[in-house]
Amino acid sequence: MNKFLIEAKKVKKTFSHKNGQIHVFKDVNLSVKPGDLVALVGPSGSGKSSFLHLLSLLDSPTSGQIIFLGKNSKNFSENQKNQIRQKKISIIFQDNNLLSDFTTVENVLMPLIIRGENYKTSLNKAKKVLKEVNLIDRTNHFPNELSGGEQQRVAIARSLIAETDLILADEPTGNLDYKTSQDVFSYFLKLKRLNKTIIYATHNRELANKADYKLSISNGNIKRINGK
Repeated sequence: MNKFLIEAKKVKKTFSHKNGQIHVFKDVNLSVKPGDLVALVGPSGSGKSSFLHLLSLLDSPTSGQIIFLGKNSKNFSENQKNQIRQKKISIIFQDNNLLSDFTTVENVLMPLIIRGENYKTSLNKAKKVLKEVNLIDRTNHFPNELSGGEQQRVAIARSLIAETDLILADEPTGNLDYKTSQDVFSYFLKLKRLNKTIIYATHNRELANKADYKLSISNGNIKRINGK
């Protein structure tokens, strides 16, 4: 069994711009173990979302390696990456990415259906998770019938239902009230107890301080800050 779930080794990320090269990450090295609850912190524009895209294999480093379960992602085909995201990685996007033609419960159970799981079993799981995020009364609503905060909770429920090894969340509680934010975080803690790894980008200092440790992004570097 691999000691680390995901690793970054000498990762650099550069974007070309009309005014020259933009160096987002310079030489990032880190290792995250199964069961780690990690807060990704840093000012706006520091690269939190970009780093989550690298970890989710949606983007590739300019140089260096992203190692997932002991394997270099550079050697994965696009189909293999898609398979890993279906089965091993859940992503909570900042802009929700809900499917507008599907109801709340259909959006939530979608990851299980894509994996070929039984529809009735998936539906029961979806309703259970919707209850956890206080959305059971919105089961048959479409995304355009929900508030921004409710849409975000649907996206969170959709990612949590898959029970993947790695959950990546980009400001998952940004539009939520205090109580719902605490409820969502308590669900993260349940997943941690199941040895799932959660990495969440946040500006919320209180939620960041509840992590096992923080990864602080500044000037293209990522530094581990031990927490509680």
